[in-house]
Amino acid sequence: AVSENGDVTRPKADFPVSPKLLESLVCPATGGRLEYDPARRELISRTARLAYPVREGIPVLLIDEARRLED
Repeated sequence: AVSENGDVTRPKADFPVSPKLLESLVCPATGGRLEYDPARRELISRTARLAYPVREGIPVLLIDEARRLED
């Protein structure tokens, strides 16, 4: 695609988190394991009850950016 100013842009696509990367990531709040939710593009910490966003394939592991999980 081409933007209004003539730059070539990539179409927005689902940027999955690689399994290898997921193995090395931990929740910043608990140090525990994270699970990837591809439908919502989030990394889930069940222990902390937080969901961290993944933006363009980059995990945003900031507690202030995380969404609280509901019951």
